[in-house]
Amino acid sequence: MITVDKLVFEYPGLRALDNVSFHIPAGSITALVGPNGAGKTTLLRCLAALDQPISGSISIDGVDVLHHPRASHRLIGYLSDFFGLYQRLSVRQCLHYVARAQGIQQNACAAAISEVSRHLNITDRLEMRPGELSRGLRQRVAIAQAIIHQPRVVLLDEPASGLDPEARHDLETLFVTLQAQGMTLLVSSHILAELDAYCTDMLVLRNGRIVEQVNVRTQHNQQQTYKLVLAWPVADLATVLLAIPDIGILKIEDNQQALLQIPINPKLQHAVLKTLLALDLPICEFAPPAGNLQDAYLQTIKPKP
Repeated sequence: MITVDKLVFEYPGLRALDNVSFHIPAGSITALVGPNGAGKTTLLRCLAALDQPISGSISIDGVDVLHHPRASHRLIGYLSDFFGLYQRLSVRQCLHYVARAQGIQQNACAAAISEVSRHLNITDRLEMRPGELSRGLRQRVAIAQAIIHQPRVVLLDEPASGLDPEARHDLETLFVTLQAQGMTLLVSSHILAELDAYCTDMLVLRNGRIVEQVNVRTQHNQQQTYKLVLAWPVADLATVLLAIPDIGILKIEDNQQALLQIPINPKLQHAVLKTLLALDLPICEFAPPAGNLQDAYLQTIKPKP
């Protein structure tokens, strides 16, 4: 759905994006993470055709964003960290204005406003002005503006900022619903615990470069991933494990931890565990990994051997 190739963007005296390349599959929810100043907002603005890079290419659903920005805007919903709302218009008028600007026909605007208001729980606020709303409700209105035209791709920069816990939970539910409707989401946030609730992929940006892209919700049709942790290291652990039928090794760390792939079959899984115990391995953990996004991110900042 999104393809970025060798993207370079510079501010005076600073290269904010340095040869950035990645692919994002359709129907995914990708967490864009990294420290302050990594280039996350700049990347989102380039994807939204709001900033012009000095080189590279961006394709969204087959549309060249840099050469056809207006055409790409029909495909994109964008929410900036510091969003703006027209203070003299009612919420309904704000949504109507954006709907018409995005090409929705006049006779279809009422239905679009009704649908997006229901998703964001702002139906009872439509006649109010943004200045009369709390920060959290204004955030909901801004998100409604971003998705009212049913975009193929939604770009969100710190979307949960200023929301209370209940509203953040509603936001998670909304994102999963949008994904189920076929939208592809790219969400920038520093709150990894919240991203972990709904993201399928993680894109790590640091110093303007892609450090790693990880699928954090990998599902195998025939295989299940298990984490094996030993109480102390065992010499030649890989050799020991490879001798066991039906085991595939994804990763081994320090002869003490391993990620294994085992067929999705309870009897085979029982047989594998029974064999591991019979080998007198000092097992202290054998279970599917939690898949925590925080852990996955911290792995990217460990020094490489």
